[in-house]
Amino acid sequence: MSTENKPKDVNRRDFIQKTSAAAIGSFFIVPRHVLGKGYKAPSDKLNIAGVGVGGKGFSDTNNAWNKGAENLVALCDVDWGQPQVKKNFELHPDAKKYKDFRKMFDEMDKSIDAVTVSTADHMHAIIAMAAMQRGKHVYVQKPLTHDIYEARMLTEAARKYKVVTQMGNQGASNPAQNQMKEWFNKGLIGNVHEAHVWTNRPVWPQGIPVPTGKHEVPADIDWELWVGCAEWVDYNPAWHPFKWRGWWNFGTGALGDMGCHLIDPAFRTLGLGYPTEVECSVGQVFIKDWTAEYIPEGCPPSSRVQLKFPANKINKSEVTLTWHDGGLRPFHPDLIPANDPLGEPDSSNGVLLIGEKGVMTCGTYGIAPKVYLKDGTKLEYKQGDFGNKYTTMPEFGHHVSWSDACKAGFNSKEHKALTSSFDYAGPLTETVIMGNLGIRSYNLRTAKADGKGFDYPGRKKLLWDGKNMKVTNFDEANQFVQRKYRGDWKLA
Repeated sequence: MSTENKPKDVNRRDFIQKTSAAAIGSFFIVPRHVLGKGYKAPSDKLNIAGVGVGGKGFSDTNNAWNKGAENLVALCDVDWGQPQVKKNFELHPDAKKYKDFRKMFDEMDKSIDAVTVSTADHMHAIIAMAAMQRGKHVYVQKPLTHDIYEARMLTEAARKYKVVTQMGNQGASNPAQNQMKEWFNKGLIGNVHEAHVWTNRPVWPQGIPVPTGKHEVPADIDWELWVGCAEWVDYNPAWHPFKWRGWWNFGTGALGDMGCHLIDPAFRTLGLGYPTEVECSVGQVFIKDWTAEYIPEGCPPSSRVQLKFPANKINKSEVTLTWHDGGLRPFHPDLIPANDPLGEPDSSNGVLLIGEKGVMTCGTYGIAPKVYLKDGTKLEYKQGDFGNKYTTMPEFGHHVSWSDACKAGFNSKEHKALTSSFDYAGPLTETVIMGNLGIRSYNLRTAKADGKGFDYPGRKKLLWDGKNMKVTNFDEANQFVQRKYRGDWKLA
């Protein structure tokens, strides 16, 4: 990836902001004040390109497009055969179509203001960095990156290139999270010392043997480009389009899928930063009696991860946060009645904050927060039916607020008001991926000297130096801080 392309001194956004009329191609753009109140001139619209435009990328591109409030000028995906990619192409016939994002950037550099990135996890950082180096604002699906190092680099790059950024953990823009912060800041539950976060993920095959067999690559897929910076594997329908999530080469497991959604309310409400330690345990798989499967290439079927955070100015207590996945969840604390669900109505996903004076709980995206106090008081935030949580604006306006901030510019009040710009999303992602570092370290093994069995040296509490991105008491774990890219792929 070339690092030669830097933001231009004068770009399209500057042009729009500094002129009242513009000649684009053969068309003369008339200022909106001439055309009447409420008219939106084409020069007021953001030119958006999408990379990864099927699946979650379908909603990301179209929510940012906002029913024509902005321009969707390019759609890029390595698999033109996906039904939602085809649908996106049909919805936007005037958008240019690409498979290779590098070609798109080269050909349309001056026609693109902002980029959405909704590919498999392993390509997030490289695509986002390439866009930012060209001065493009970026919206990147959660998790922001595949590893900790990438998250730090994107966070720093957003400031360096002065671009507006947002991660796709849309619950960050849910107004219910403001209510949680208000309750906490009033001291209702006191300082929190214990937090639990849980999910029913994975909801795809995980903890299974590595897929095998020879498969022909479908004609619509550029498999070389799909694998991208990851270690090479031959095409297999077990990887794409959805099940890549369960394999470390491409995905980040249950934690990567839901951690940025579910850890977010605790991270935001309590003002958490880098954790100081991580320890975990993982579920085992037995296909043969008495012989546990060893599948280091794949994420486990279930896990529990414990992260510790120091006290801070907002929460004056050390916090122990425990992540549970694979359908595991915490048990009811005494203050929550036996018949009340934890988190969501079916308790499948949720957040629980245990404080000195009470407890607070919510569901995915911060939905339906509740407070239970020691004096018997129960507070509940009303937001409509759980199954109809997007009644007022798709995905809480998370995409639209980003589009508006892009037009307002870097460091504008709109930019500063974003709920998951990389200044926030980067440290949150580092925390989430720190859990995966613990899981992968847990599965490291070495043969015993007598050749009978294995030792597992990573099954310990790992001490973390967040500032320097380093495990200080088990150096072998640091291989998971930054992965090696295949071939000529580079981050910067």
